[in-house]
Amino acid sequence: MGIGLIIAIMAMLSAGIVECYRLKYAQKDCKHCQGSSSLSIFWQVPQYALIGASEVFMYVGQLEFFNAQAPDGLKSFGSALCMTSISLGNYVSSLLVSIVMKISTIDNMPGWIPRNLNKGHLDRFYFLLAGLTAIDLILYIACAMWYKSMKLRGKCSEDKEDQVYGV
Repeated sequence: MGIGLIIAIMAMLSAGIVECYRLKYAQKDCKHCQGSSSLSIFWQVPQYALIGASEVFMYVGQLEFFNAQAPDGLKSFGSALCMTSISLGNYVSSLLVSIVMKISTIDNMPGWIPRNLNKGHLDRFYFLLAGLTAIDLILYIACAMWYKSMKLRGKCSEDKEDQVYGV
C-alpha cells in the first residue's frame, strides 16, 4: 500500500507539471475558446498509467489486509469494509473539490477549477493532492510501524498445520 501511495504522489506531481505546460500553450487571448490548447492529449497518458498502477497497489493491498486480519466467519465483512472505505474516499474527494472551489473563488477570482480551465490553476490543485497524499503516506508509515498483526488460528487439527498458522 505504501508503494501505491508513492506512485500516487508521482502521478499528481506529473499531472501538475503537465498542467503547467498546458497552461503555457493555452490560447489566453481567445475569449470563445473553452479550454483550447496546442499541447497533445497524449501528455496525460503517463499520469493515467501511474494512477492505474497506484490503485492496483492500494486496493489489492487493502483488500488483502482486511481479508488476512479477519476471522474466517467475517471475511465478507472485511471485504465490505474495504469497499466502504473506497466509497468514503470518493465522497471525501468530492468534498475536497467543493472546499477548494469555495476557498479559491473568494473575491470574485476564477478559482483553481473554473469552467474555462485556461483561466484557472488546476496545477495548484494537483500539487495540493500530491501534498495531501504525502501526508497520508507519512501517517500510513506511522500506523504500519505501530500496528501488530493478528495471528489467526486455522481450522486444521494436525500439529504441523497448527504450527504453520502460528497456534
